[in-house]
Amino acid sequence: MIVLTQSEKPNVIVFFTDQQRWDTTGVHGNPLGLTPNFDRMAQEGTHLYHTFTSQPVCGPARASLQSGQYATEIGCFRNAIPFPSGSKTLANHFKKGGYYTGYIGKWHLAAEEPVKEERRGGYEYWLASNSLEHTSDPYHTTVYDHNCQPVELPGYRVDALTDAAIRFIDGEKDKPFFLFLSYLEPHHQNRNDNYPAPTSYQEMYTSRWTPPDLASLGGLAHQQLGGYYGMVKRLDEALGRIMDALKSLKLEESTIILFTSDHGCHFKTRNSEYKRSCHESSIRIPTAITGPGFFQGGRKRELVSLVDLAPTLLDAAGLKVPEEMSGRSVLPLITRSNQSWQKEVFVQISESQVGRAIRTKKWKYSVSDPTKNGIDHSKSDHYIEEFLYDLELDPYELTNLIGYKSHQEVTRFLRERLLSKIEEVENEIPYIESAPLKESGQRKLIDEEIFQ
Repeated sequence: MIVLTQSEKPNVIVFFTDQQRWDTTGVHGNPLGLTPNFDRMAQEGTHLYHTFTSQPVCGPARASLQSGQYATEIGCFRNAIPFPSGSKTLANHFKKGGYYTGYIGKWHLAAEEPVKEERRGGYEYWLASNSLEHTSDPYHTTVYDHNCQPVELPGYRVDALTDAAIRFIDGEKDKPFFLFLSYLEPHHQNRNDNYPAPTSYQEMYTSRWTPPDLASLGGLAHQQLGGYYGMVKRLDEALGRIMDALKSLKLEESTIILFTSDHGCHFKTRNSEYKRSCHESSIRIPTAITGPGFFQGGRKRELVSLVDLAPTLLDAAGLKVPEEMSGRSVLPLITRSNQSWQKEVFVQISESQVGRAIRTKKWKYSVSDPTKNGIDHSKSDHYIEEFLYDLELDPYELTNLIGYKSHQEVTRFLRERLLSKIEEVENEIPYIESAPLKESGQRKLIDEEIFQ
C-alpha cells in the first residue's frame, strides 16, 4: 500500500447505474452509439471487460459493493435487509482516510423512508432515497436531505441527480472527497413496469437492435428495449457532464471515476422478473475506471467480481484494505506486479431461488435448491445441478448442456470448484445432486477445453 499525503489524495467518484446490461456499451459491441463517454473512459482508462455482480439483485449487490464482502457474509442476502449497523462501508474507510464523503441517489440498504442517519452507512453528505423507484417518477424526483426533509429536484431524474452531484463536486473541490452517485436508471419504474426514457429518446431506439438472447427468447424486450436504451443514452450523457465538470474545475487528472452497475437485465426471459438468475444477461455488468492509477490501463480480460471493486478503490486512494474484505484490488493487474489472479467468479442468487453459480473463462455452471425459496433462506445444504453453458461457443446461453454425457468430466470439475468457493465464502460444504444424464449426439470435448 502506498500512503499518500492529503494533497496527493485523489478524489473518488462511483458512478453507479441500476440494472444495466454489459452489452449496452459500444466497447462491448452495441452498434447504437449509446455510450461514447463510457467507451472513451474505457479506452483511455482501464476497462474491466469481464466484470460480474456477486448477487444479481439490488440490495445484496449494493451491500457487496459497499462492504467488499459477499451477500451472505454481510448478511444482506436479499432485498429489505438493512445494512448491519456494526459493519463498515466504503464511506467509513474513506472518512477514516481523510475524505469527505457524500451519497446522492438510490440507497436500498435500509428498511425505512426517509433513511435515518444511523442507517446511512456513515456517509456525511446525504441527498438520497432508500427506494428511489417508489419516491419518484422520471420527471418528479424526490430525495431526502441530511435532516430527513424531502427535496424536490427539477428535470429528468438522471439530470436531477447529476445536477446535484456537480453542485457537490464544486462545493468540495478544495479537499479530497468520495462521492457515491447512485442512479435508478435504467431500472424499470415499478408502479407501471415500464422503462421511461426522457422525452423522444424511446422512439430513437425502438426496433433498432436486439441482443441474440432477447431475440431468441422473447420476454418483454420487443416492448421495452427502446425505452431502456434511451435511459442508457441519458446516463452516458450524464457521465459526460460529470467529466466536463471535473475538467472545468481542473480536477480531471486528480479524480478517480468508477463506472459500474449492480446487475444486468434479461427482460423476463429467464424467470418472471428482470434479474435474479445465473445468466450473463443478469450477472455481467459494464465496468471501467479512470483517473490516477488507471490511465492507459487498457482492457483487462481477467474475471472480476463486484466484491473486488471496494478494495480496488481503497487501494488506489492509498488506504488500507481491511482483512475482512473478500475481494481483491485489481491494481496489480494494471501494474503487472502480480500475475496470479482468480480463475472464476462466484455468484450467489436469492429471491427467485436459492442458487449458486460459478463462471470461468469458458464455462458457466449453476445449481439451485427447488425446495427452498430465496426470500426466507440464504443458503442450502442440498443443491441440484441446473445449468451448464459453453460461453465460447454459446455466449448468449441458448443451449443448456447440463446432464449431457459428453460433458460429465467438465461438470465434475466445475462442481468441485463451486464447492470450493462455497466452502471459502460460506464455511459449509453442501451436497450437489447430479442432473439426469442426456444423450449428447455428436458433441464431444477434448481435454484442454475442460479446465478453462
